[in-house]
Amino acid sequence: MTDVTPEAHPERRGDAVIEATDVVAGYLPGVNILNGCSLVAYPGEMVGIIGPNGAGKSTLLKAIFGLVKVHSGTVTLEGKDITNFRTNRLVEMGVGFVPQNDNVFPSLTVEENLRMGLFLRPKAIGERLAAMWDLFPVLHQRQNQRAGAMSGGERQSLAMARALMMEPSVLLLDEPSAGLSPVRQDETFLRTKEINKTGVCVVMVEQNARRCLQIVDRGYVLDQGRDAYTGSGKELSKDPKVIELYLGTLAEDVKASREAG
Repeated sequence: MTDVTPEAHPERRGDAVIEATDVVAGYLPGVNILNGCSLVAYPGEMVGIIGPNGAGKSTLLKAIFGLVKVHSGTVTLEGKDITNFRTNRLVEMGVGFVPQNDNVFPSLTVEENLRMGLFLRPKAIGERLAAMWDLFPVLHQRQNQRAGAMSGGERQSLAMARALMMEPSVLLLDEPSAGLSPVRQDETFLRTKEINKTGVCVVMVEQNARRCLQIVDRGYVLDQGRDAYTGSGKELSKDPKVIELYLGTLAEDVKASREAG
């Protein structure tokens, strides 16, 4: 495993925002997808998770967000143990999650979707809507449009905006570029970077491994439910073993997925 010392990352400040330690988790009793997986993200960081299909990438995010049972190991938020907490409690505590599929309410308008993201704090609706209109101008222009009539890229922006309504300290993104054209993928990556610049820590699972490693501060390569490699995005993108074992295979996976779709 590629090891990176804290001194190599002067942007790290304070304790971890989110940390998963030796997590063993799965959807069925006795059938584990994650087999001792660990991850840490610090304030202001963008962290990417890549790996071959079936490696456990999305399962890791769902385990952090309470959607998959953690059988052993721990998940902490700013030092507090949140292992297997209910999702609504995690949202209240500052964890945002954007799933890959079914991440908007298609029959509701853009504004109605955003209001649904703040149902726990209705008094702050005006302030938070204004913040989302500034961050996502296209959503402001289409605030009365039904989400189901929007493009895939626009729906992804709406899903991110709804997750941000509660002002999370960490945003978990599951395959944000999946199913999008190359142009819309670039827009999504740029938007994610803008979100990160506002101070939100971002942990992103991504199929476009090369593009992901270009924009993240640090990355994790998962394989068979374990951390195979970790390091800065730049280090991983240039690591001969990562390139040989994963980046070529991932590119083929993405190509096959697009051709099948």
